[in-house]
Amino acid sequence: MKLFHLMTATALSLSLAGAATANELRNDALDLFAPLPSTTPAVKDNPITPAKIDLGKALFFDPRMSASGVFSCNSCHNLATGGDDNMPTSIGHGWQKGPRNSPTVLNSVFNEAQFWDGRAEDLREQAKGPVQAGVEMANTPENVVATLNSMPQYVDWFKASFPDEADPVTFDNFAKAIEAYEATLITPAPFDSWLNGDDAALNEMQTAGLELFVEKGCASCHNGINLGGTGYYPFGLIEKPGADILPEGDKGRFAVTETADDEYVFRASPLRNIDQTAPYFHSGIVWDLKVAVQVMGESQLGEDLSDDEADKIVAFLGSLTGELPEVVYPILPAETADTPRPTGEVK
Repeated sequence: MKLFHLMTATALSLSLAGAATANELRNDALDLFAPLPSTTPAVKDNPITPAKIDLGKALFFDPRMSASGVFSCNSCHNLATGGDDNMPTSIGHGWQKGPRNSPTVLNSVFNEAQFWDGRAEDLREQAKGPVQAGVEMANTPENVVATLNSMPQYVDWFKASFPDEADPVTFDNFAKAIEAYEATLITPAPFDSWLNGDDAALNEMQTAGLELFVEKGCASCHNGINLGGTGYYPFGLIEKPGADILPEGDKGRFAVTETADDEYVFRASPLRNIDQTAPYFHSGIVWDLKVAVQVMGESQLGEDLSDDEADKIVAFLGSLTGELPEVVYPILPAETADTPRPTGEVK
């Protein structure tokens, strides 16, 4: 009987010790990360309404916002494939290849700035960029507005979304509507459940990966609610990767600031849904997440991560893959005789 009580007490002691360790890890994690909110986050100077979300969704999927009538926002930020296009660099107008890998649109509302170099302050500014970029949608604000005004259904949707404006069909409001829709694209994941107190949400390997992620220093750059997206760091802080991964001609944030210290500096990639968004890095050259983790360990931390360590970190990263809101393809307004015709060479 005494032996039984001793064994029971020992088991209880080990269980309490394990619970204490789990709670300590969670407390440490909560100092570095934050769970996703349960509701759509607010955005600056752009009240989000159901009408504006529906309008933004239509615009997000409408290829007629491009000069050729071929490319939509969803072309490069495909909601069926992790919010990006799963290509090294995106294909745009005239089948040109863009210079950088397309970041995911999922949870992008939580990034402190948009694009790899942070040149857009927020999602509405970002929405204007690809529309006008010659290598992407190759359109103009004037032609976008003319296209929208040519379709009575769009005019009605803009009036419902911006009811206090006499002339609501503007390029600024086009971008605000897309921002409102994209703000809804948040993906609660097992890691959020774990942060909120559910011990069973992560398995043993994922928990071990989280410990390594923190101990090795990954969380120094990949922290906050989006585990990244909130700071700028040199790629190759300890050791520069090869020119295939870090092309010499792309100097990152330097193109925005023209400051020598910003050469080869990029915004830390947000890591939510990262196992859905290969290939990796701004160059889109690495297709295997484990390889990407080991490259980052070597180049950013000076750590030669073993296969076992990398496997555990990859397992943890899998816990960041969340549930996408249900996406029903919108029925778009029909063209009229006044709708501008597709222009530009599409081979």
